[in-house]
Amino acid sequence: MKKFIAAIFILGLVAAGMIALWARQPIVDAGQPSVEFSIKPGSGVRGATRQIANAGVPIQPIMLEILARFTNMSTKIKAGSYELKPGTTPLGLIRQLVRGEFAQETLAIIEGWTFKQMRQVIAAHAGLKHETDALSEQELLARIAPDYKKAEGLFFPDTYRFAKGSSDLQIYKLAHTQMMRKLNDAWAARDPALPYKTPYDALIMASIIEKETGQRSERNMIASVFVNRLSRGMLLQTDPTVIYGMMEEYQGNIRKRDLQADTPYNTYTRAGLPPTPIALPGAESLDAAFNPAKSDALYFVSRGNGTSQFSSNLADHNAAVNRFQRYQR
Repeated sequence: MKKFIAAIFILGLVAAGMIALWARQPIVDAGQPSVEFSIKPGSGVRGATRQIANAGVPIQPIMLEILARFTNMSTKIKAGSYELKPGTTPLGLIRQLVRGEFAQETLAIIEGWTFKQMRQVIAAHAGLKHETDALSEQELLARIAPDYKKAEGLFFPDTYRFAKGSSDLQIYKLAHTQMMRKLNDAWAARDPALPYKTPYDALIMASIIEKETGQRSERNMIASVFVNRLSRGMLLQTDPTVIYGMMEEYQGNIRKRDLQADTPYNTYTRAGLPPTPIALPGAESLDAAFNPAKSDALYFVSRGNGTSQFSSNLADHNAAVNRFQRYQR
């Protein structure tokens, strides 16, 4: 009897040693493709290991189950979508399941996009669960930002990481929260002499700056021109707002009659800021709106090389327009 017990004990040690060795060997070797799999909610360890194997992970489910039980992690596995990367060991896989290290997706929202462009990109992302596609802009805002009537400008452009299969509503909420946090922090630290009545005014200004220039070095000077004009009661006279107001009528060319056609966004015909932002402003444009350069500039014109010529009076501006328009021709 003692010999039998000893033999069983030795076999147990050998089995434990084999499991320990197996648990540290890569499931998929380096250079091989990753394998995606999902674990359904309510799955026990046995169901989870079978779902993993059925998804194409080259592993014996019974061995993975034994390892999970042996390491006391069999009841801690989290449901969700995962990605098995090359080099992952069975022990690493179990730890991944317990930690809920889900398959990650990314989505980039770009500075200067309109809300319409943002919605199109989110709607087309295959890694998201689409729950907002059928919602109107007002219905979507009711779930995210009910205090606003228009969504334009309310979302911070950034690259967002999320678990595969996450709701698209999560992206909207996260991007809106980021924008409001940055906007309100900047508002709390603002110069009270700035001609903004509300944080939303500053957001509108930031969106105009975003569309006026792609040059980082010029954003604060562009902001200075618009702030100076607002402070003096001058029309902003900025083409991007006119283009935004034209909507689908804009075909890549802005004409004199477009500048004369009155819309709520035509800053050649209406004083002050337009009623809403015209795009999604990035961090640098927000910073410029709150920290315009100290200057007396009231005008600027493109030099044709990506930079602008700034002027403090109309005579100098007209001379610059003539000079650089001739240069561009």
